[in-house]
Amino acid sequence: QVQLVESGGGLVQPWGSLRPSCAASGSIFSINAMGWYRPAPGKERELVAHMPDGDRPNYADSVKCRFTISRDNAKNTWYLQMNSLKPEDTAVYYCNALVITTLGGRGVWGQGTLVTVSS
Repeated sequence: QVQLVESGGGLVQPWGSLRPSCAASGSIFSINAMGWYRPAPGKERELVAHMPDGDRPNYADSVKCRFTISRDNAKNTWYLQMNSLKPEDTAVYYCNALVITTLGGRGVWGQGTLVTVSS
């Protein structure tokens, strides 16, 4: 069984920074892509940042130049460096990964980590 566990959310003032992380555990052969999502009006979740394996990351227009996704393959962990945070960034952030196991590939979601931007 594969699990994703997020951490690193919290309360931060506007223009501050946070760096949530997402750690994958279980019987993992490889992780082909990972990303971060948050709820959005009219959608269940919107993509915030996405990193396909071996390809360039892509970002929602609202976070470009402020957020950066990165990964540590040795730890099966990825991060979302969030800078210049705005109140409208307040949300529960969910990590997602396309994980390859001996049984094949499947998408997995974390439980979410709350980011609150407020003075």
